[in-house]
Amino acid sequence: MTRGLTLAEKIISRASGQEVRAGDLAVVRVGMAMSVDSIAPSVIKVMRQELGVPHVADPKRVALFVDHVAPACNISTAEGQAEVRRFVREEGIAHFYDVGTGVCHQVMIEHGLARPGEVVVGSDSHSTSYGAIGAFGTGMGATDIALAFATGKIWLRVPESLRVDLVGSLPAGVMSKDAVLQLIGRLGIDGATYMSVEVHGAHTLSLASRISFVCMTTELGAKAGMVAFPRQLLDQRGMPDWLFPDEDAVYARSETIQLDGLEPQVACPDDVDNVHPVSEVAGTRIDQVFLGTCTNGRLEDLQAAARMLRGRRVSSQVRMIVIPASDTVLRDAVGDGTLATLLDAGATVGTPGCGPCIGRHMGVLAAGEACFSTGNRNFRGRMGSPEADIYIGSPLTAAATALTGVITDPREVMPNKAAHR
Repeated sequence: MTRGLTLAEKIISRASGQEVRAGDLAVVRVGMAMSVDSIAPSVIKVMRQELGVPHVADPKRVALFVDHVAPACNISTAEGQAEVRRFVREEGIAHFYDVGTGVCHQVMIEHGLARPGEVVVGSDSHSTSYGAIGAFGTGMGATDIALAFATGKIWLRVPESLRVDLVGSLPAGVMSKDAVLQLIGRLGIDGATYMSVEVHGAHTLSLASRISFVCMTTELGAKAGMVAFPRQLLDQRGMPDWLFPDEDAVYARSETIQLDGLEPQVACPDDVDNVHPVSEVAGTRIDQVFLGTCTNGRLEDLQAAARMLRGRRVSSQVRMIVIPASDTVLRDAVGDGTLATLLDAGATVGTPGCGPCIGRHMGVLAAGEACFSTGNRNFRGRMGSPEADIYIGSPLTAAATALTGVITDPREVMPNKAAHR
């Protein structure tokens, strides 16, 4: 008897035109292929020089972003970005987002470029973010993205699936970032290598919280991370009526995360799977707090920090950098007073984009400094000096840490008992 299909198997089967299962090789139609300023020049070179293809197959299914080092920090960066702009003009690329528009993953979802049920590929590893809205999003290297640009298709091996069940509700002071950090700490950075992490129970979370969770599945080594929506909710969400895993789908293994009782988590230097409850690292001195990135730069994240900081001041020993994930987030944060609250508290706000995350500009760390980041990676040298330390946690823990100058449990300094989710 034939077993049912996982979410990854269903999406890839649709995109390839035939039923496929874990382990099969498939050539699939790409719904959207994306690249960013730091990789796009290499993609262009591979497509035109190595593959010998002068033009993209479909300008409407290509998206290009200037977000990783935006604005440019030096001449070589500026020249690379200028090459991207020339390519966009020459090819008539339909979807181009220049400096200040925001992080590629946030904008891809905001503008509907990543669509439920489609295979969406990007030159950035955190393209798993698109699984928050039911797409099979995956990161690929320059050669694969060049192939997608040139042909509108890519080939891949259908991944096995890891089922993750979220049970219960997030308590006050705890966010989805804490839940995914606990999972990473439990499984390790190779705990889901080339697997699809299929998350059940996350449909009750906000879009921002879902993006945060599946974005971080990359840190498990995952090929994709996807939220499984109950079949009866698909129509309400405007999703294809087939976009659900079958009840008899087969998973490589399963994990459960109990949200009730979960405490804030912190990934400590120098690996994202070096995760500890905040109580074990509380009191660690911090020089810089960074709120932003594709993982936690959305309005919900900024609002959570603003609630924590309203009427208070960031510690004089800390510089706090806030980078909205997109210009839409920035405008909304201005409109509802969130940005003013953060500025009044002493935070500095930068251009929407990746900001200090990759250590190229806008907050590079010096030797001996420590940063508490809401980003996704903390390996040595990630944000500047290899002699700097990076801790990763939720926006609430980041805001609490900014207040005190040391890593702090947000539940100890929350202004009220209202749940922050």
